[in-house]
Amino acid sequence: MNNATPIFDPEAILVTAAQMQAIEQELLAQGLPVAALMEKVAGRISQRLTELIPPGQSIGCLIGPGHNGADTLVVARELWQRGYPVMIYHPFAQAKALTLAHKNYAHYLGIPFAEQAPELNTCDVLIDGLFGFGFERELAPELVDCIHTINRWHKTVISIDVPSGLHTDTGQPQPVAMQAQRTLCLGLWKLGLYQDIAQPYVGILERIDFDIPVRAMTNTLGSSPLFTRLTEPAMLRALPIPRPTVIHKYECGHLLLICGSRTYPGAAVLAALGARASGVGMLTLAVPATISPLITGHTPEAVIIACPETDQGAIAQLPTALTAYDFIALGPGLTRHAQPIIQQVVQTDLPILCDADALNVLAPWSCLRPTFTLLTPHAGEFRRLFPHLDLANRVQAAQQATQSSHTVLVLKGARTIIAAPDGSLAINPTSTPGLARGGSGDVLTGLLGGLLAQGVKQNRSLTALTQAGVWWHAQAGLGLANQCGELSVHPHQLAHHLSTVLGGKMP
Repeated sequence: MNNATPIFDPEAILVTAAQMQAIEQELLAQGLPVAALMEKVAGRISQRLTELIPPGQSIGCLIGPGHNGADTLVVARELWQRGYPVMIYHPFAQAKALTLAHKNYAHYLGIPFAEQAPELNTCDVLIDGLFGFGFERELAPELVDCIHTINRWHKTVISIDVPSGLHTDTGQPQPVAMQAQRTLCLGLWKLGLYQDIAQPYVGILERIDFDIPVRAMTNTLGSSPLFTRLTEPAMLRALPIPRPTVIHKYECGHLLLICGSRTYPGAAVLAALGARASGVGMLTLAVPATISPLITGHTPEAVIIACPETDQGAIAQLPTALTAYDFIALGPGLTRHAQPIIQQVVQTDLPILCDADALNVLAPWSCLRPTFTLLTPHAGEFRRLFPHLDLANRVQAAQQATQSSHTVLVLKGARTIIAAPDGSLAINPTSTPGLARGGSGDVLTGLLGGLLAQGVKQNRSLTALTQAGVWWHAQAGLGLANQCGELSVHPHQLAHHLSTVLGGKMP
């Protein structure tokens, strides 16, 4: 069985503040001096900054009272010694001993200090080292004013580890946060950086590795990290390709896609095209009879079941036998008038995916199914499914929803979350606003349905395949956005572009 994420790939791990603190405490307890760790981290930050900031540009460094501030003071020292004009601003009466020691040495070197934040407005680039991971309290009023002032300047801001004012785990501003153009995350990725609410603040994300021993990670995170970040190598390993030389179409899965209505025939087309791109061996579509010729024209290889219709043009009746299929995906374009057939499918023992109107009909969710069930809501659908959960913290809400419903959940968004009932959770780190168009989700439903049908037949991890499908869909959107611009990423084009994403990536 394939796993989506190899254990302890630092690029794939997301940690909470408490987990990162425990890892660092173990390093220190085992004999690594704080000063040595600080010099190593700051040296790597400084090297990256010299690659990002042209020589001669002036740099303002905002220094906090803790070790994040001390790191930034070492960075200021290194940049000063490399010839950059540097100015330091440290708006705190008290600080940790090591921070004060580095501050004293900066004075000794003759690095200028600003008395007030507005003096930094003369600098070309600002390095934000006020607060790092573990920040959870509300900012003091004077720091709120300082951050508001800097954000209004619209300067290039590079935050060290986490933008100051951002909660490390939830990504919530406390109550404001530095709006960075780039964040250099230290050691391991922090969970809050991948919450949707954090996206206006983090800018471009980079990880600065400082060689955390695997032993320190395993001692803290156990045998399998709870929170992960989707990476290309892991997603490619999860997909059911390459195929063996000898294989039959029915060994590649049989998907039943239940979709469409007279009102929304295009949703069925888009879902069918997404399923076709998945490589599923057999595709059957159950659609209202009046739109079946349209579907055949777009996917001639699919088996079309022309279903009886309601007066409103929704599917009124399904084939009596659903046992011939490995997986069922339903929802796109069905409308609420298809409620009886949605409830019929949910009551089967087959693994299913529910999207769109299937979610709306079943909200609030109260089913306990004996087999794999995947729900793929956007935020509005999630609130209808789980009205008692607060989406202010999307990670926590997704975990609570999947554990109470015993389903796997794809919570769509700028950073889509895939949560499983065992408490594990993965986040897709990259996407594009170009996917924020009606029909993009229909393509995803078809793609996931096709992958999961193959997974059932081949005894693969269905959660890993769900992650891979989310990643694949987002990569297709990113590719189109790079080619055509975000405004030109339309779902029909997206469905056809899926087939180009994996070219050259697979062995």
